[in-house]
Amino acid sequence: MRFFHNTHIRFMEYRWHWIIISTVLNLIAITLMFTKGFTFGIDFAGGTQLTLKFTSEPELSRVRQALESLKMGTVTIQRFDEPERHQFLVHMQHPEQEGDYTVQMIGALQKAFGGGSGQVDINLQGADIIRDALAEADPDKVGGPLENRRTHYEPMVAGILNLRKQLGIISGVNDLNAVSALSPAVKSYLGQHVHFGDFAVLAADNVGPVVGKDLRTKATYAVAFSLLGMLIYIWFRFKLQYGIGAIVANLHDTLITLGALIVTGREINLPTIAALLTLVGYSTNDTVVIFDRIRERLKLDRGKPLITVMDDAINQTLSRTVITSGLTWVVVLALFFFGGDVINTFAFVLLIGIVVGTYSSMYIASPIALGVSNWLEGRKKARRRR
Repeated sequence: MRFFHNTHIRFMEYRWHWIIISTVLNLIAITLMFTKGFTFGIDFAGGTQLTLKFTSEPELSRVRQALESLKMGTVTIQRFDEPERHQFLVHMQHPEQEGDYTVQMIGALQKAFGGGSGQVDINLQGADIIRDALAEADPDKVGGPLENRRTHYEPMVAGILNLRKQLGIISGVNDLNAVSALSPAVKSYLGQHVHFGDFAVLAADNVGPVVGKDLRTKATYAVAFSLLGMLIYIWFRFKLQYGIGAIVANLHDTLITLGALIVTGREINLPTIAALLTLVGYSTNDTVVIFDRIRERLKLDRGKPLITVMDDAINQTLSRTVITSGLTWVVVLALFFFGGDVINTFAFVLLIGIVVGTYSSMYIASPIALGVSNWLEGRKKARRRR
């Protein structure tokens, strides 16, 4: 399948125009890094993250005010999954403080959303607390030692927690009809004496500032070593000038993508780094295909100027480049719109990166390789004249 047949586009003729445009974009990205800076996620900034599910759409202002009243750090709220599921990721970033603030955050939210005073919250408490509450009240009149009563109610509590895991949140006593292990007396007791809160905690994660800083350092090393690895690989497979062209193109792609993340205010976290590493590999693969064709044409078209050979090689791989990049971009576009908020930034990085990477393979990697080749050839000629 080919979209382009026998094209003769002179890609190298206007290479300086594209290099200047790319240089300006890279300078803008670097300026943004030093002025506006990155928005780091909890992975790199440190803090506590809760995954919350509400019975209905909450007032996010109430959530924010409740957590900001703790005065422990910056609060960010992000929708998680489909809107009708009422699930949110709540970040409390406190880069100057160590510790897990899950309990304080849940307490502040309970206060804001009317938690049951002195009552067991069936959406927030663990198995032991619910079991002990039932054992103390003993609605089934089991009697005897406390340990025997605990043993009696444990299967019922397990059924409740299994239901909570399935639904995400138990909205009321009617939901408990799905738990076959519950006796009528226990169900009646729960309906009268436990609190069915407006939210449940699906997950809680905590990253300390020291760990966050360490992760930032390791992420930087990961990107840097991946670029270095690409340089060494292409140097050995082709020549040094082609390795330089590929590494400059990868740096170009990474900087512009990071600039786009800063402009849009998206967080830099571990999935973002994974997307950047994916982008580096994808862009290099596209570049290697073009360089491989250049190497083939140099053997077949001996005596032709390198600039002409490069134009021919890019034209011959143009159909493959457009089809491969285009289909990948469509898939990533689907992830961006329908993949949910958690993977949205990952997809955004690839959306920008695939376009920029495809462009740089033709207009950055090849012109840089051409420039370095001409410079090296000029040095050789100068040595011969001496």
